Amino acid sequence: MSGLNGRPTAAELVAAVAEFLEGDVRSNTTGSVNFHALVAVNVLRTVERELLDETAAEPQAALERLGYPDESALAAAIRAGELDGRSDDVMGCLRTVVQHRLAIAHPGYDSPEGGSPS
Repeated sequence: MSGLNGRPTAAELVAAVAEFLEGDVRSNTTGSVNFHALVAVNVLRTVERELLDETAAEPQAALERLGYPDESALAAAIRAGELDGRSDDVMGCLRTVVQHRLAIAHPGYDSPEGGSPS
């Protein structure tokens, strides 16, 4: 998919900036500038994964299967005890939401087995 404005896509632009920071900036800096470049790279890589994500609808679908429009509504229902007796359904939904978040924010930590990435 080439995106609304053709090429380069937003994901490609984000990746290019991340590569510049990872390579040129980090190899030519030290101290706080080097650290902040690393933080910026991590942020850009997260944005890149979000832009390329083809599974973004899965957490929303899991919430809707339980009858809730978003995570806030689900959290309120859990606090109110509205889902007592449906722990398997709730855990399945929460597992989907958390695994998706982890896949974007920390790839490798999203496996059902848990643990650190290989």
